[in-house]
Amino acid sequence: MNNIISNKSLINNLKALIVVTSNGELGKTGKSTGWYLSEVSHVYQPLKAAGIEIDFASPLGGAAPMDHSSYDLGDQMNKQFVDDTDSYSKIKNTIPIKNIDPSQYNIIFFAGGHGTMWDFSNNEFINQTATQIYESGGIVAAVCHGPAALINLKLTTGDYLVSDKKLTAFSNLEEEAVGLTSIVPFSLENELVHRNAKYEKMDLWQRNVVVDGRLITGQNPASAYDVGLEIVKIAHGIENQ
Repeated sequence: MNNIISNKSLINNLKALIVVTSNGELGKTGKSTGWYLSEVSHVYQPLKAAGIEIDFASPLGGAAPMDHSSYDLGDQMNKQFVDDTDSYSKIKNTIPIKNIDPSQYNIIFFAGGHGTMWDFSNNEFINQTATQIYESGGIVAAVCHGPAALINLKLTTGDYLVSDKKLTAFSNLEEEAVGLTSIVPFSLENELVHRNAKYEKMDLWQRNVVVDGRLITGQNPASAYDVGLEIVKIAHGIENQ
């Protein structure tokens, strides 16, 4: 992975929305959770380097809780993100998703973190925003637990967006490995399969990015940077249409 990203072909007329969780509670455990830093920073940096304008939203708006276990400033892209006054101030003052105008965005990315398992899947404004962006020819992307947002996305045809599409997300084996299978409200892998998605997974913690048209998904934190690169690659195609 390159820690310093350069992109000679800038994309100056596209806009991305990064959506993070508003939930900082890990169910009824009394423990904290939130959005996962590298699953934001590793996607943010390739998009920023490509010249894509970026906003941040969350279900409730305002300061979004970060999973403190992800606060690793030994990771250069994490440090760049935290030190970036613009990006870090935006994630401390996210836009409520209900206030988002989907027509202003070409890309929507759902960052992971266990908090998403409680506030992404049944949010009507997430569903409406992502569906409109996708049906307008835009990109829908997610990593790790971020694909919780995809479970109930329906197209205007009535079909689920993920139906018959290749994708990935945090696996059952990974959930078991972190000891949270009985804590999360549902199995992300199982629910996506239930929606007729063509779910693909690699072994524990291996990079895995699956692209199906304008749907881009990554399995786990190790996959976030490659998700960002794939977003930029497909965004160039949108820009040139």
